[in-house]
Formats: sequence, structure tokens, C-alpha cells
Amino acid sequence: MTATAERGGQVVRRHRGRTGRPRRPRSSYALFLLPGVLAFLVVIVVPFLMNTGVSFTDWQGVGSPKWSGLANYRELLDDSEFWASFRHSLFMVVAMAAVPTVLGLVLAAALFDFVGKHFGTKTAAVLRACFYLPQVLPIAVAGIVWSWILAPDNGSLNALLKAVGLGLLQRDWLGDPDLALYSVMGVMVWVQIGFPLVVFMAGLQRVDPQLYEAAELDGAGWWRRFGHITLPQIRPEIYVVLLWCTIAALKVFGAVYVLTKGGPGGATDVPSYFSFTTFFEKTQVGYGAAISTVLTVIILVLALIGLKLQTRAEDAEEGLRA
Repeated sequence: MTATAERGGQVVRRHRGRTGRPRRPRSSYALFLLPGVLAFLVVIVVPFLMNTGVSFTDWQGVGSPKWSGLANYRELLDDSEFWASFRHSLFMVVAMAAVPTVLGLVLAAALFDFVGKHFGTKTAAVLRACFYLPQVLPIAVAGIVWSWILAPDNGSLNALLKAVGLGLLQRDWLGDPDLALYSVMGVMVWVQIGFPLVVFMAGLQRVDPQLYEAAELDGAGWWRRFGHITLPQIRPEIYVVLLWCTIAALKVFGAVYVLTKGGPGGATDVPSYFSFTTFFEKTQVGYGAAISTVLTVIILVLALIGLKLQTRAEDAEEGLRA
């Protein structure tokens, strides 16, 4: 909407919105973005650039850094410990992204479609909050509790196995190199499952109930409705959860630090913890900076690929609707 007024023989045009009020220039909205942009530069961009610069040096944290060029990155390519830690992070992706996404989908659909209808929405909300509780707990607190549960001598899990007559299954869950990584993965599934559940239940709110009613009238069972209606309708939420949880898995640190400290014998070491020990225990600051720089680049590349795939899928879906 455009209003015109005459001043001194000149015609002045004022653009108005649908409410009839004059529109604000778009440049004014940039002021609201300025604090966030400044915080992003100070907290993210500047430290990343400084870390990248340090990665090209040979430095022990004191004195003057000595320029070494690509020496740290060449050493990284031949470092078996780094590649082992990166393989462990792939297991963490399974534990924190793949498994919670699948379980979150099934649980969200069950709470929304079964519990909510038969026991009420309040019961479903309480169960949802229970599943989300590990996300609220500080990872240090959760890690200490799980270290008590998985303790080899007086841990709750071994005591329970002994009480039910399964003493032969008692293990040193966090001290055995063959079991430690899987034990940490189990803890991370417990920690992470609440996030996909909440996101998927929010996504189910926007699905048209008439689709389920029509499918049910046609004789479709719960699993068939889940596969043909629920999954396609909440596809954007699935992309978001997979991307977010994969990034969280690649940079996981707190759980490994509290539960195992990368042990035993590096069996649970991940790149973020490997970088930490290189920084502060080995005092190889330049090499630790190279590790963290490589990890950051990998996360950025995966994020860009995930966003590209999500955008392409949404465009294809809109094209089908058109």
C-alpha cells in the first residue's frame, strides 16, 4: 500500500504495510542482529582463526611460537592415535544420532498415537519429560552416576545381575578395552534419546489427523500408518535431528572425560578428548590446534552437506505438491 502526499509542489510517497502503518526501512532490522553478529565474531570466528594460526606453529604454550607450516598436519595424517579416535567418533555417531533417531521416532509415534489417545495427553507429556530429563542433567552429574552404576566391584548393574542369578555376565564395563566403548555408547543413547523424542512429537502436532483416520478406515495398521504417513510428514524434523545429533557426536567430550578419560588404553578416545590431552597434558599446543581445526572443518562440511540435502528434499517435496 502506498500513500501519497503533496509538500511544496512535490509528491511524497509513503509505503505502508497491510495495517496502514508506514513500513520501516529494512536497514533498521540490522540493528537487532548486531549483538548476535558481534558475539558470533568474538566467541566463534576470532578464536577459530587464532586456533588455525597456532596450528601452523610448533609451540608448547610458553615462549614464542615457531612457524612450522604444514608439519602438524603432515604428522596428523600419519598419527594412528588420531585415526583411532576418529573411528571411535563414528561409533558415537551411531550411539548419539542413528539409534536415538530410530528410537525417538518409534517412541514419539507411540506416545502421540497410543498413549495420548488411551491415557490422555498429560500422561504422554509426563513420559516425554521423563525421557527428556537426561538432556537437562549436566553431563558431569550423569557421568558420575553412570560410573557408579557400571563400577566393577559394587556397581548397581553387576549387583543386579548377581541378584537375578546372572553373575556370569558381570563385567568391568568401563575398564575392559573390549567393552568400554560400547558402555559409553549405551550411556550416550540414554542421554541423547530425549532430544529426538521432543522434536518428533512437536512435528507430529502439525500432521493432519484426517490422514490417520482415512488410513485406519482403509484397514492400515499402526506400523503401516507409521511408515506411510508419519515418516514422510515429519521428514524435515528427521533431517534436523540427524544433523544436530551427528554434530554433537563428533564433538562429544564431557561424557568421555567423566566416564573413562579416553581409556582404557585409548579404547574410548575421541578427537575432542585427544585434542584436549595434546593441549594440556602433552603441551603440544600447535599439534592440538591442528587436531581441533581438522575436527571443526569436518563438522562444518557435514553441516553444509546436511543443509544442502535438506533443502533439496524440501524443494522436491514442494515440486510434487505443485
